[in-house]
Amino acid sequence: MSSDTATLVRTAPAAAGPSRRRPLGPRAGLVALAIALAAVSIFPVLWMITASVKTRATVTDGKLIPTDLTWDNFAYVFTEVPFARWLFNSFITAAVITVVALLFHSMAAYALARLKFPGRDGIFVVIFSTLLITAPVILIPLFIVVRTLGMLDSYAALIVPPLFNAFGIFLLRQFYLGIPKELEEAAIVDGCGYWRVYWNVILPLSRPILSALSVFFFLANWNAFAWPLVATNSEALTVTQVGIASFSTQYGANWNYVLAAAVVAVVPMLALFLVFQRQMVESIKTSGLK
Repeated sequence: MSSDTATLVRTAPAAAGPSRRRPLGPRAGLVALAIALAAVSIFPVLWMITASVKTRATVTDGKLIPTDLTWDNFAYVFTEVPFARWLFNSFITAAVITVVALLFHSMAAYALARLKFPGRDGIFVVIFSTLLITAPVILIPLFIVVRTLGMLDSYAALIVPPLFNAFGIFLLRQFYLGIPKELEEAAIVDGCGYWRVYWNVILPLSRPILSALSVFFFLANWNAFAWPLVATNSEALTVTQVGIASFSTQYGANWNYVLAAAVVAVVPMLALFLVFQRQMVESIKTSGLK
């Protein structure tokens, strides 16, 4: 091999290498934008956590890193106010609503997606149109209905009205439309009725979307404030968000206590999201939403 050929062979990869590289400008811009958005989103949470371990005198000093740490705020929250009872009420309410709503929503979505009956599409349009109505619009009519049924100031008032949510039915219906019909037909050939098809075929295939919806439903009802405030009066039925709001009226504007209670209330939500974040992403990818 001549020296010119060897030189060409050695320099060819180096000449071809830069042409294969992707431009760094757009990627660097996207990375910088993502970092900036993450910082904006995380900063309030970090400030809340650090302020929850400050004293009342330094809670509004504007410093992110506290100079004098104290855990008395958390001790006050659990000893001086019935915060554990508030957490229990929120957990029971959110858990029962999540389980019951997923059962009814999955059955309704299965009927609207896989069964054929007169008026099916019209029923779905009516259910879907309720997403256009905001909760404050129906707050007073819902209160009148619950009062007429004698459910005010009870767990039934906290659980029954939030059970019905068109978003869950819509998302499950979109997911069920993507399930191959051959699976359902094979089960019917084997002698399964509609109920067994739903229970033994559809539900096992719905685990990703049900996991995602369980997170959505639980977080929405854990953070509920307006309806529990209207539907309950007794201290024994106070939920976490209503109890935290009462700090400013019943226990004075002690922001160190409010922020400590908020940190405790945020922990279950963060844990739930971290556990089910993969299922949430997979459900959105497979449900037909873009």
